[in-house]
Amino acid sequence: MSNGKVFADIADKYDRINRILSFGQDQKWRQRAVNHLPSGTLLDLGGGTGAANEIFARFDVVALDPSSEMLSLNSEPRRVVAIGERLPFVDGAFDAVFSAYVVRNLDSLDSTLAEVHRILRPGGRAAIVDLGRPKAPAAARLHRLGSRVVLPAVGALAGARDEYVYLNRSLDKLPPPEVMYADTPLRQVDLWRMGPLGFVYGVVLEKE
Repeated sequence: MSNGKVFADIADKYDRINRILSFGQDQKWRQRAVNHLPSGTLLDLGGGTGAANEIFARFDVVALDPSSEMLSLNSEPRRVVAIGERLPFVDGAFDAVFSAYVVRNLDSLDSTLAEVHRILRPGGRAAIVDLGRPKAPAAARLHRLGSRVVLPAVGALAGARDEYVYLNRSLDKLPPPEVMYADTPLRQVDLWRMGPLGFVYGVVLEKE
């Protein structure tokens, strides 16, 4: 999770830009994943500025992010600056873990999922929402072409072209979610695609 500083300089604009890029659907995508989580203590892994806070009413939340600049804008009272690969919590501390648009910024997904497994209680669940390329090859090619133009252009308008060039490149960093989550310490409960061409995915994992 070493890329915590990538978006630090645009922390105050970050959520607004994401809402535009998602055609206003970003919160709906988060909510669909959160609906799968048990109530109780929740770790918002990569919580950033707190974009998901309004859908966390039934949880006791701890927000964690590697960027202190992002967290300074988060309204959650319990905020921790740390990385996903080394979570500063005791075993079984949480009923649920939520993470949105963070996986591509991790140094190691395997290490992070091992840590998530450790801090979840038995029966606890993790819900992840992130971006990738569409599953169908033709749609993936079309999406790659479009994002190569659109993301840097939006970033330039926001005074953050480099950050959104990075975002475009990160979409090809990892395998498809159907491959990524096929063999983890957590049992896969559900995986679905969302958004135009299916470039957004959600996955729910459970500690047995």
